[in-house]
Order: sequence, then structure tokens, then C-alpha cells
Amino acid sequence: MAERKKKTFESSLARLEEIVKAMESGEAMLDETLSLYEEGVKLIQYCTKALDTAEQKVKILQKGEDGTLEETDFIKTEGAAQ
Repeated sequence: MAERKKKTFESSLARLEEIVKAMESGEAMLDETLSLYEEGVKLIQYCTKALDTAEQKVKILQKGEDGTLEETDFIKTEGAAQ
């Protein structure tokens, strides 16, 4: 039995790129294209969740009034991709 790799954001993104190339080639049969599409949707959901989790962990160091560095939560700016 082949050893299964741990899913990471990077491996998921690479697989999404493979799926896009395969679908754009137009060589896949309809059933295979639908299967690739479904896999792609699941990978997008995984990547979106991973990015949301990472965003919540991001902290910004700001200089306080007394000159010391203070850690604050990351705040999305208007117009940022969601």
C-alpha cells in the first residue's frame, strides 16, 4: 500500500494547479472532468480554511506611545481580498 502524504497548503495548491491544467487541456472525459472539479472544490475549501486560520494567527508589532513594541491582532484593511 502506498504511503499517504500529509495534506499541506502547498501540496493542495500544487494539486489545484495540476487539476486546472488537466481541465484546460480538454483531453479528459466528462466523468473525469467532473471528478477533477469535485476534487478541486474540496481543495479550495481546505486552502481557504488554512488561509483563514493563518490570518487569525498573524500579529502586528506596533510602537506604543511609550516607545515599546506592542503586539496587536491583525486587522483586515478595506479592499483586501476575502
